[in-house]
Amino acid sequence: MRIAYLTGEYPRATDTFIQREVAALREKGVEVHTFSVRQTGDEHMVGPEQKQERDRTYYLLPVNPINLLLAHLSILLFSPARYFHSLKLAWSTRQHGLRGTLYQLFYFLEAGILAKQINERQIQHLHNHFADSSCTVSMLAAELGGFTFSFTLHGPYIFFEPYHWRLDEKIKRALFVCCISYYCRSQGMIFAPADKWNRMHIIHCGIDPALFNVVAHDESGKRLLYVGRLGAVKGLPILLESLHSLRLKHPDVLLTVVGDGPDRLHLEQMTAQLGLSGNVKFVGYQSQFEVRKYMQQADVFVMSSFAEGVPVVLMEAMATGLPVVATQIAGVSELVEDHVSGYLVPAGDAVTLANRIEKLLSNYQLRIKFGTDGRAKVEKDFNIHHEVAWLHQVMTTALQGKVESIRPRNSI
Repeated sequence: MRIAYLTGEYPRATDTFIQREVAALREKGVEVHTFSVRQTGDEHMVGPEQKQERDRTYYLLPVNPINLLLAHLSILLFSPARYFHSLKLAWSTRQHGLRGTLYQLFYFLEAGILAKQINERQIQHLHNHFADSSCTVSMLAAELGGFTFSFTLHGPYIFFEPYHWRLDEKIKRALFVCCISYYCRSQGMIFAPADKWNRMHIIHCGIDPALFNVVAHDESGKRLLYVGRLGAVKGLPILLESLHSLRLKHPDVLLTVVGDGPDRLHLEQMTAQLGLSGNVKFVGYQSQFEVRKYMQQADVFVMSSFAEGVPVVLMEAMATGLPVVATQIAGVSELVEDHVSGYLVPAGDAVTLANRIEKLLSNYQLRIKFGTDGRAKVEKDFNIHHEVAWLHQVMTTALQGKVESIRPRNSI
């Protein structure tokens, strides 16, 4: 099997799950060609995995005008009907207004370059991660090149503007859709024709549990860990507020923040204003290896997000045997079972968040129990090798013109 993978920017430090998926498919003998709309900045090259993938990825931008002209001219001359039909599709799915029309023109031009590359390499199928702009490029490239495409539906952002990105048209035209959770699938079904529901499969993002050693919990719990982007959607001010009250009972509590983003300066200032400079440590983006080291040094993993899909970093923490405290949003409850493998708290509730963290810091036996159950859950339902085997099966069956079940029966 020879397939292509496309995202808007690949590889990124925040999207290691895509890199794992590509690597696992290659281990199964699939020839995977990676494409990206934009080049990745050096700040995302946090480990050898990212550097290797960047070197082997084809980037659509910046555009070489000669290559752009030749790509579109070759498609136009070879199949003028297909070319104009694709142009009509681009027009009908554009975002209204001058700006939307201009961006759609860019997507169409990029799609021509991608279609030519895929056909020249004799690639039989294109898969896209995320359903926004790069998926538009994928849909148009498939129409221009005469091949099939599929995509992974993540959320939550695409569900904020589903009509803006014509999610309905993308689901209708895709050979199949990978949904990362039942919650995600249900939201996509709102915009999908009923006869396409059976092509919307549950395929989790996953991790390799073998890479994560289980931590040994002791009685003195004080180390909290957050890993992720530093953006408004992550709700980190709520976590800092909870830490401010938590410090009354645990004055030596320490939160390590792994990651970076647009809100870092604001969060650092808020940390100082709350008098938490001695309790919070910002360490920026880190490699996968370094993240695993930070998890080995933690007692509790915390996540205060307002919007998520099913966070891969939660899987990693649970695989390490860390109890987690996370917000009860989207598909998180499909991974974390409240009072079993962690605590789920209402989003935006700093009081309950602090209360649940305090319970775990004060009870190492509870941390051990939650950590053990969390590890078992990840091994069973979020193992990258199992999920990629299922993805490979879904893809193979779909390319044969058949349809697989929504999810393997033995995994439900």
